[in-house]
Amino acid sequence: MSSSPPPGWYRDPSYPLTERWWDGTAWTDYRRQPAVPDPPQAQPGPPAGKGPGRTTVVALAAAGAVLVAAAVTGGVVVFAKDGDGGQETRTTTSAPAAPTSGTDGSDSPSPSASPSGDPTVVADDLNGITFPILDGWISGEDTAEDAVLVRDGTYDCPGDGGLCRSGWVFSRPVTGEDETSPKVLAENDIEDAANDAYDRDKLDRRPYNGITGHEVVDSGSVAVAGRAGYFVRWRVTTEAGPGGYVQSLVFPSSRGTGTPVLVRFTLDAGPDGPPVDDIDKIIKGIRPMGDEADRETGGGVGSSIGP
Repeated sequence: MSSSPPPGWYRDPSYPLTERWWDGTAWTDYRRQPAVPDPPQAQPGPPAGKGPGRTTVVALAAAGAVLVAAAVTGGVVVFAKDGDGGQETRTTTSAPAAPTSGTDGSDSPSPSASPSGDPTVVADDLNGITFPILDGWISGEDTAEDAVLVRDGTYDCPGDGGLCRSGWVFSRPVTGEDETSPKVLAENDIEDAANDAYDRDKLDRRPYNGITGHEVVDSGSVAVAGRAGYFVRWRVTTEAGPGGYVQSLVFPSSRGTGTPVLVRFTLDAGPDGPPVDDIDKIIKGIRPMGDEADRETGGGVGSSIGP
């Protein structure tokens, strides 16, 4: 069984307001507006004559104001033109950068609603797993953000502007590397995970005014969906705000050749942050796709470990 989803239109991780053509192995440069309802037919391909392009900008004129919604990596920026023709930023969402796959840094298709229609889980089709949706969390699909899960609600970032969330979960296959050891991959990723979450965002802002330090609070082997994985967890302190926890988790996929799967967790610390043990609950609830109906098996923390 292939470890990749079939060719088709998927939500573009770099420009979430559009869909992008996945050819079965990599992203192409073809994009379209998600309002187009019909999927490609057998042996499909983007219409001839349409070359690659950036996200289409949609302009609406009403009551003397022009609103432009521009899709940007890591969030949505909304601009407004006032009566004098000036432009000001109204709303931005600051998101940690999602881990990328492949040597070219291309993202993979974003997770989607569970194919079973189960509202308590979100499916990661590319990696063949599902994630549980805990209380206070929602599917990243519902927010047009490139994440498996996000903490519901936003707040004003304490540092360099924008809106922040108190929790994120990202997942990506690890491709384009010779290294396959979950331990080595997790240890190599954790610093990048911390910087992406609490140093600079995708708009080159510093929502928490940068990282001032960190400590390793936990690491070790863990069973994920019946596979032997490894995790590293840091407690990060920041110049502004309470800081938080970041965790890099790597385990072999249960499909295809077992390409390693990287899952990053970001949880704000402090009284307004989510419980830290939400990380362990989410890991315990990860299931191979197709096992959604069986909540007591499938592999999580404390489950049997497969090859």
